[in-house]
Amino acid sequence: MNFALDEPQRQLRDSARAFLAAHASPAAVRAAMATETGFDRALWERIAGEMGWPAVIVPEEHGGLGLGQVELMVLMEAMGATLLCAPFFSTVCLATNALVVGGTPEQQAAWLPGIAAGSTTAALAHAEADGRWDAAGIQATARVVGGEIVLAGAKDYVVDGHTADLLLVAARTPGTEGAAGVAIYLVPAATPGVRRRVLATVDQTRRLAAVVLDDVRLPRDAVLGGEPQGWSALATTLQLATVALAAEQVGGAERCLDLAVAYAGERSQFGRPIGSFQAIKHKCADMLMGVEAARSATYYAACAAAERDDELAIASSLAKAYASDTYFRCAADCLQIHGGVGFTWEYDVHLYLKRAKSSESLLGDARYHRELIARHLDL
Repeated sequence: MNFALDEPQRQLRDSARAFLAAHASPAAVRAAMATETGFDRALWERIAGEMGWPAVIVPEEHGGLGLGQVELMVLMEAMGATLLCAPFFSTVCLATNALVVGGTPEQQAAWLPGIAAGSTTAALAHAEADGRWDAAGIQATARVVGGEIVLAGAKDYVVDGHTADLLLVAARTPGTEGAAGVAIYLVPAATPGVRRRVLATVDQTRRLAAVVLDDVRLPRDAVLGGEPQGWSALATTLQLATVALAAEQVGGAERCLDLAVAYAGERSQFGRPIGSFQAIKHKCADMLMGVEAARSATYYAACAAAERDDELAIASSLAKAYASDTYFRCAADCLQIHGGVGFTWEYDVHLYLKRAKSSESLLGDARYHRELIARHLDL
């Protein structure tokens, strides 16, 4: 399989890198993560209006670009390298994928044009207090009462859930367990009974929120797909988002390598650059090997996602497991090469270390995904 990008994909990558270099500098990231929302709304409007990135996987009939998962991976890798603070992952990789995978034509027509234009942001509220990412972790309930759907429960770790205009909430029919009875419900954030708060997290560049659903009443057509589809639509959505997150991790890991190499060439000890010492050379070489292996696994998973073939489940978990390990190892090694200054606020290393740790847990850590692979292979 040829993992090389074609010419339009390379142009997309180059334009993304150029835009982010100009508008998502370390200073811009630090300013954005200090705001109440966690991102710069003016920059988000430019991303939507000038670059059209929220529209990347939205079908053309709904105002989108109609591109695929490989193009989304290209953007996520570039964003991961700069730690872009924006509701892109939550809106596009999670919510938009869910709408495209499982939404009815009416639901897609109602929500996707706003997402493509950047005027609507969305978030997937899936995990709960136990931190599980599988179907058994969904305990929020969806009851039918008097012709309406009534949601009750609480969600944690909702990416950008505090600012999203639309929440896609995973809940189950009372009395069901496991994969049965699970569905996604479209909940406008202003619906009475929805309460949200920002969670205190290590990674300030990606905000997580807690969402409480206090008998939230919705019309019967609020269920994604028109009727509860079970775990399948949500599982596919999470697999697609996992590939995108792995791509972001690859971009961050490569940036850690670049920071380490640059510092090793500048910092001198015993009259010579520390990059000339064998121990530093080996560490950087190991980082490079990890980045390239993680990129290969992620490209393969992106191809499986684009084709939506049977290997997506295994490929997505493989990419996430390897990219999670690689990103954290590269960030930790980058900090070690920087030495004492790597711990200081003035250097950017700690921002990547924190993102690496938070991304490691998001959508399941490496051990969780290796367990999924084992199950798919009947090991």
